[in-house]
Amino acid sequence: MPGKVFVVGAGPGDPELLTLKAAKVLRSADIVLHDELVSREILNLIPTVAEVLNVGKRCGKKSTPQEQINRLLIEHALVGRTVVRLKGGDPFIFGRGGEELEALRNAGVEVEVVPGITAALGAAAVNKIPLTHRDIASTLVLLTATSKQSGEAAAWPELLPANATIVIYMPGHDFVVLQQRLLYAGVAAQTPCAIISGATTESEQTHIATVLDLSNAPRLVPPRLVVVGEVVRFADKFKQQFSGFNLSTITEASARESVE
Repeated sequence: MPGKVFVVGAGPGDPELLTLKAAKVLRSADIVLHDELVSREILNLIPTVAEVLNVGKRCGKKSTPQEQINRLLIEHALVGRTVVRLKGGDPFIFGRGGEELEALRNAGVEVEVVPGITAALGAAAVNKIPLTHRDIASTLVLLTATSKQSGEAAAWPELLPANATIVIYMPGHDFVVLQQRLLYAGVAAQTPCAIISGATTESEQTHIATVLDLSNAPRLVPPRLVVVGEVVRFADKFKQQFSGFNLSTITEASARESVE
């Protein structure tokens, strides 16, 4: 009988943020193909009898081609194995989960998706940043700075919506370019930003800046993302760096902008 593939989200890093279903699926695995960033604590949940393959991708390092990952998933499933494709965050948020799902369907392989907490949710929560807020942020936009083709900038909307929280995955190394893209897309220069590295892990680092100061921000080590929006003012680190946060002032300013 053919096997089955589980495409599983491992969450943003903290092993305690792994879902109960994901942990259960891992314990049933015959083989696990995992991303580079999945923590050792999570990998330790895999039975010792299961085969474990690291097929991760890291910028600037030798990586497993996506076509080879697809082929391995299909081959192991067709010989009757329970296959777990373990991906950081959520498989369907900038995780190529859709590509793998399509390849498995085309090969006639049964597949089940187990969602995970994506990095934006984990990073924002541990920094006490509400990604939406009914007074100042009614829209959430998830972007990536890099496209499928290496070195190319991902396509963004010409104008990002007002009163939005923007989360940029894989922001790259050139924050000057990132700053320019945000300004060209209509984001105000004084909008606060949080650069978060290693979200939810012991090595997490957070730097607070504004879009205007983004080009001078420290280059925190990957994996990292950037949260842009007035909601960043709720972060503990923002309150430590700045004083005078007044929600009513921001709300009034947003109301004036919407009228104008």
